[in-house]
Amino acid sequence: MNVWIILAVAGGAGILIALIFIVNYNSFVRLNKKVEEAFSTMDIYLVKRWELVPKLVDVVKGYSAYEKETLEQVVRLRSTDYRKLSSEEKLRTNEELAAGLGQIIFTAESYPELKAGENYLELSRNLYQIEDEIAQSRKYYNGCVRMLNTKVETFPGSVIAAIFGFTSKPMFRAEEIQRSDVG
Repeated sequence: MNVWIILAVAGGAGILIALIFIVNYNSFVRLNKKVEEAFSTMDIYLVKRWELVPKLVDVVKGYSAYEKETLEQVVRLRSTDYRKLSSEEKLRTNEELAAGLGQIIFTAESYPELKAGENYLELSRNLYQIEDEIAQSRKYYNGCVRMLNTKVETFPGSVIAAIFGFTSKPMFRAEEIQRSDVG
């Protein structure tokens, strides 16, 4: 009789442990999918900005010859084949690109005739709209990453993450130039 009780308790504990693993594993899968979906959404806006950059650079080039270094940095970043970048490389490259764009917008403020030009006005309106969309999608992405990273780093998730290879993801961070008012 005592053997049956011990077997029942041991079997119940085994079932409970299996359920904990299943629930946590499925939770990791859902969180990873959420992070992928959030990145994909943000990536759409990053590509829009990526495609707008050459037009903006061309318009500003004629006015700001002394800002050649900034323009060259932005052009160099933009010359990378975006489709071949990993998610982490896309985040890092876009952080650098945003900093360069901020500097270009700041530079353009010194040229009233440039600021008044129709091409520049349209491009800057588009850029500000895209930047707002990136900011909103970045908030969602970072929220999803925060949930995943918290689960990866806390118990019992940390054990299950280590067993099944789930890892923390990078946050999309603003560069210092983006934190200041460049306009």
